[in-house]
Amino acid sequence: MTDRALREAAWAANRAIQEQGLVLLTWGNASVCDRARGLLAIKPSGVAYAQLTPDDMVLVELDSGRTVGAGALRPSSDTPTHCALLLAFAGVGGIVHTHSPYATAWAQAGRDLPCYGTTHADYFRGAIPCTPELTAAEIQAGEGYEHNTGAVIVREFQRRGLAPLHVPGVLVRGHAPFAWGGDGAQAVHNAVVLEAVAQMGLRTVALNPTAAPISETLLHKHFFRKHGPGAYYGQPPAASSAANPA
Repeated sequence: MTDRALREAAWAANRAIQEQGLVLLTWGNASVCDRARGLLAIKPSGVAYAQLTPDDMVLVELDSGRTVGAGALRPSSDTPTHCALLLAFAGVGGIVHTHSPYATAWAQAGRDLPCYGTTHADYFRGAIPCTPELTAAEIQAGEGYEHNTGAVIVREFQRRGLAPLHVPGVLVRGHAPFAWGGDGAQAVHNAVVLEAVAQMGLRTVALNPTAAPISETLLHKHFFRKHGPGAYYGQPPAASSAANPA
């Protein structure tokens, strides 16, 4: 992917999270990664979404975190979190971080988001985990704080034995959600779904505080009919291409 294409993909993802109502003010960011080149493009820190252009997207070396290009804007302060996740989670090519209100409410409550229904199961193979709190040392590590945020997510996925592409999102305790996908568009899609099922989940427990998650049988049926080699939801690629010729 060229520098221009990478910037445009990141700009499109950042524009999309605003259009989808997932961000207020400058509360969020999206990145897109080109693993072959070891680069990601991410929103610049503190710049209003309405002002963004593709040229404003900041290129960053994935391994070192160094900004690429003279005169580049300062990248999002969450860039080390994005880098930590991309380095640890194979197959992820785009990451979205928002402070969308319903998902953030679960994160602030320090609660996993259980899979109460098939809408959730279509996208997440089980509960969306909430991480432990960062320790005082992890928080007070200066600019290492954002890297430690990524590290606590990675540790929690490893501890629970979760596949990042089967559970493409997380709630960082006391903070807010992150979501990801194979590219920027998928990451945005999953962030939209995460916020929607967080809203549904909150209303579910308001109506029935003792509501239980759906069965493993129903969960797996809905997840795997859309994901994996046996998926049958939607149209096969050839049929989709024939229906929508270039």
